[in-house]
Amino acid sequence: MFKSKVFIMVVAILIAITLILTAAFVLWNYMDNSGQDPGQLAQTSAKEAKTGKKLSADQVKENTYIIKDVLTNLAGNEKFIKASFAFELENAKAKDEFEKLDFKMKAIIIQTLADMTPEQIQGSKGADQLNAALMNKMNPLLTKGKLTQIWITDKVLQ
Repeated sequence: MFKSKVFIMVVAILIAITLILTAAFVLWNYMDNSGQDPGQLAQTSAKEAKTGKKLSADQVKENTYIIKDVLTNLAGNEKFIKASFAFELENAKAKDEFEKLDFKMKAIIIQTLADMTPEQIQGSKGADQLNAALMNKMNPLLTKGKLTQIWITDKVLQ
């Protein structure tokens, strides 16, 4: 009788340990993926979007949509930024879709900039972070193609 109770207790403890380890493994993987560098996520997204063939300058221009003079306050300061962007898309259908969703895209730009401080946005590293954040937020909205590149064509920080 005593041996069967001990056996049941050992099995219950082993099951509990297995469940805890499984939960820890799942949580570890989730945290590992969500903590990925935004720049790396954007590069991965851009690589997936590219078809492998090099586009001519005319094709690039045809597949590029420009949003000019986005003006918003920055986080934590009384500073503001005025910026213009050129969004290079993988095909004409994606550009048309992007153009139809331009109000959402502009809202994403404003929201992303409003969450950034002047220090976060300065320099080439700041531009890369902004581009990565925008690409990661905008690409999921597109169904007919992907953003391949974002260019900051004008930026005034005051």
